[in-house]
Amino acid sequence: MSEPVSSTPAVSRPDQVATHCPYCALQCGTTLSRERERVIVRASDFPVNRGGLCQKGWTAAELLDTPDRLRRPLVRNAGGELAPVDWDTALDTVASRVRRVRDEHGPDAIGVFGGGGLTNEKAYLLGKFARLALGTSQIDYNGRFCMSSAAAAMTAAFGVDRGLPFPVTDLGSADVIMLAGANVAETMPPLMRHVDSAELIVIDPRRTATAERAALHLQPTPGTDLALVLGLLHVAVVDGWCDDDYLRARTSGFEAARQRAMCWWPERVERVTGVPVSAQRAAVRMLGTAQRGYVLTGRGVEQHSKGVDTVSGFINLALVLGLPGQQRSGFGSLTGQGNGQGGREHGQKADQLPGYRTITDSHAREHMAAVWGVSPGCLPGPGRSAYEMLDSLGTDAGVRALLVFGSNPAVSAPRAGHIVRRLSALDFLVVADVVCSETARLADVVLPVTQWAEEEGTITNLEGRVLRRRKLREPPEQVRSDLEVLHGLALRFGEPGDRYPSTPCEVFDELRRASEGGKADYSGISYARLDAGEALHWPCPETAEPHPGTPRLFLDGFAHPDGRARFTAVDHRPAAESVRSDYPLHATTGRVLAHYQSGAQTRRISELMDAAPEAVVEVHPETGGRAGLRDGELAVISSRRGSTVARVRLVGTMRMDTVFLPFHFPGAGRANLITNPAVDACSKMPEFKVCAVRIEPYHSAASGPLAQPLVDA
Repeated sequence: MSEPVSSTPAVSRPDQVATHCPYCALQCGTTLSRERERVIVRASDFPVNRGGLCQKGWTAAELLDTPDRLRRPLVRNAGGELAPVDWDTALDTVASRVRRVRDEHGPDAIGVFGGGGLTNEKAYLLGKFARLALGTSQIDYNGRFCMSSAAAAMTAAFGVDRGLPFPVTDLGSADVIMLAGANVAETMPPLMRHVDSAELIVIDPRRTATAERAALHLQPTPGTDLALVLGLLHVAVVDGWCDDDYLRARTSGFEAARQRAMCWWPERVERVTGVPVSAQRAAVRMLGTAQRGYVLTGRGVEQHSKGVDTVSGFINLALVLGLPGQQRSGFGSLTGQGNGQGGREHGQKADQLPGYRTITDSHAREHMAAVWGVSPGCLPGPGRSAYEMLDSLGTDAGVRALLVFGSNPAVSAPRAGHIVRRLSALDFLVVADVVCSETARLADVVLPVTQWAEEEGTITNLEGRVLRRRKLREPPEQVRSDLEVLHGLALRFGEPGDRYPSTPCEVFDELRRASEGGKADYSGISYARLDAGEALHWPCPETAEPHPGTPRLFLDGFAHPDGRARFTAVDHRPAAESVRSDYPLHATTGRVLAHYQSGAQTRRISELMDAAPEAVVEVHPETGGRAGLRDGELAVISSRRGSTVARVRLVGTMRMDTVFLPFHFPGAGRANLITNPAVDACSKMPEFKVCAVRIEPYHSAASGPLAQPLVDA
């Protein structure tokens, strides 16, 4: 899991900088150095990774000089090809085409789609640009597909959403940790250094690498996690594991939640989920007897059309046991993307303004208008969520021109074949990226932007700690930062240049003012304090004496007016789509160790592609035998929305009613060609984690690696 490490924190110097990994929300500490014209990544002794890195981290520098790196702006010419142009031509083209669409169809015909990998500064300026320069309400980001269900549930329960309301290092003292839908051994390998000393309860339909290390593995039918946690709450109440003093002193709403759970006796839960009664009781007993226990959720229980209710169910379980808001116990959700936490705090989400303010709140609008120097009435209201925006592309009442920054929805969105058709129906598409992703290949204008080692900025990791990204080298000559791109476009839309600074430090100083008084208050954080090595977790308000930050939330009370956490009364309902005779299997999707998100970055790293070169489908041998499948051959997996092709991997620990596909691969290997776009009514999270499929051999395929697209669904 690790390369050679430094035993002390890295020190920045001209040929070496201390920074952070560009991938997941752990944001492991790294040292970048220039050695013989190469960039070398080494782990530093940072708290979340303690001198370790995963394979993705230590190979990250290869992407900086990947042969297909975007190095010039591209504009689609009369012949239909993307051809190099200068920056003025590219930005003039964007401005004139977007202005034409806006003039003909109104400002909400312009959409902006951001990413959870953008720095805080980029996310902030992108939201400001959309709402002021473009005047559109249509802005959202790919983090809607990641943390939105957990964010909604945690806000309802605790009054604020921070993925982990405590430092990662607290997990090292835990007796028992429940990981619900989280395969951290593959998605966040360095996190295992903190959880390995605890007894693990893993809830996952698959026998994952994390489940292999668990003391107890609960393996429910996909889509039944809510029934399972209702059963666990039932057991906790009936078997006497409730912390009555905690419930009286620190919570409200328990009785309504208890009544719902009473309908879910363990035997009924076993029939619905397949999890034995004995395992249900063992899980509650382990948590109930722990001196220091944690419940952590991940995408496996969140990416459902009932994801908010499911996370609320796990919060209810944690509250009954008296875990949240304690010194060495708690509840949290494992944020996935590198800046998934900061990315949703600063205004690139359809319903939010910077500082985690709600866009419909009049006081929030007045505050932001004052910071931006405009009238509150100039600010648009809430727009469509991510999938709803993508589904509207190219339609009469929908978005007609789209600007994409740091995202690849042609691979990452559910019902991906449909989304590609919608992208192709646009009047105009702009993509800013570092490589020509599958989405960029559809664009009318492609803008080359800087990578992580070529820029300054901040990111916020899963524990709410604000971190400095530092620059090691200059970008290629014709590559610009996203901030410079937004500045250049804003000028072309008639905005004053000083409203859109292109220097990260200037943007962050404005972000501090914008967040002041909000739930995610950064006003007391500065580059100077971060560069001095201070560990600053938000909220960190501006105070007379420098505020130390808040590494542990809720110790003195939850973020509701009465200081109490709220139970939410929830009940199980089936997944949006059930199996039937022509689609008899459940399909679930997820990540593998070597790759990240849509794979646009990691599929360009030779070592990672050697480890995982193509799409696979994991199938139980008996299920495969009934379908006529053999290990190593190609199979077609079909749902009501389309079909994907993957190499068969027979796995004896798979449920016989379930197949698993990683979602990192393009073309015919896109898992999201089959996934269900049904969304949670509250969070608008699509149901990535369960859909009904059938599987059959792909007889005409060649025996070599699946590298080329076949056909979009």
